[in-house]
Amino acid sequence: MGLLVFAWLMDGGISRCSDLLQEPLVMGILVFCGLWLLGLLWSDSAAIFQGKWRKYFILLTFIPLFSLLNKERLPWAAGALLCSYLGIVALGGYQWATQGTQGIALLDMSYLSYSSALGAGVILAVFLGWETLSGGKRLPSVLLWLTAILLLFLQFNQSARGMLIATQAALLLMMVLRYRIAWRRLAGGLFLIMAMTVLFAASSDIFRDRLQQAVADLHAFQQGYYQTSVGYRLAMWDVGLHGIAEHPLLGHGSGMAEKYFDDSIATYKQGIYRKLPEFQETAHFHNELIEIGMHLGLLGILAFGFLLWCWFRSFRQSQVALLGSAIVFFIFMSGLTDTFLLYGRIPPFLLTVTAITVCWRKYQKNSGAAGLK
Repeated sequence: MGLLVFAWLMDGGISRCSDLLQEPLVMGILVFCGLWLLGLLWSDSAAIFQGKWRKYFILLTFIPLFSLLNKERLPWAAGALLCSYLGIVALGGYQWATQGTQGIALLDMSYLSYSSALGAGVILAVFLGWETLSGGKRLPSVLLWLTAILLLFLQFNQSARGMLIATQAALLLMMVLRYRIAWRRLAGGLFLIMAMTVLFAASSDIFRDRLQQAVADLHAFQQGYYQTSVGYRLAMWDVGLHGIAEHPLLGHGSGMAEKYFDDSIATYKQGIYRKLPEFQETAHFHNELIEIGMHLGLLGILAFGFLLWCWFRSFRQSQVALLGSAIVFFIFMSGLTDTFLLYGRIPPFLLTVTAITVCWRKYQKNSGAAGLK
């Protein structure tokens, strides 16, 4: 990241700041990250470096990356992104097939990050398949859709239930938006998604085990045992919503969420959650809206909504609203069961996809305009 910023400065990036502000996503990121800095004013200075909230500032890497991209660098950036992504998919797939383990141990990449990378790849492959088919290229379209099916199959063999649901929801949204008028094609697409879901779910022992575990965790939660995967999340959400209700407008301040949780579980509801840190060390609230609301209250949640809206606007201005809708919806859905934007690798990947897509469309439009002249 430091090298990226250094390259941007050497390339005269500061002189292009006024142009960058015209890009909606840049404005959304600056407002969102600026509010986190502002939140330091009403936080405890002794606790501001606790937790993972500082990873939200990784969104700022979009600014130098987007500024550095030009017509000559764009193919190199796209090629590097594709090669690195295929390498990650291959490593994770090999580890699952040969060792029966999830994620990528070599890269210290958890199954959550790997599953979210697979989900993002499914969305991109399906969209690119439609794009190539519109250009009359059927063979590349078929290959892209087969790639999407393979990625979805690998995702069913990871334990990240929330990411899998987010991918399925994004696919359904894409189908509805794409074929909302062509009812027969919409019905066919929805049937295909349901058929693949049933087939992959039936063939995946990991998926069945996680489903059974979720049912058992819910039953344990009802019995007052909270030290399970589902029970831990539900307990944290309970405490988080209580914390937001105490300071609904501005939250407790940047960096205060983890301290609030550890301090309050000893007394909240007669201390029924006090043993949760023994199950898992407190890091975040496993929900993007609750996490942001704990730090910054309703103001932070509105800033998060503004960020997603600006992200979509960048795609829409580049005439790829379908892809933008799917990616933004995928981010939102993933954030319902985890703090998706705090992942160290996947948000930069999606930001890079956004930067490349927007720049590619811009140069395509300019080339088209030049041809008409």
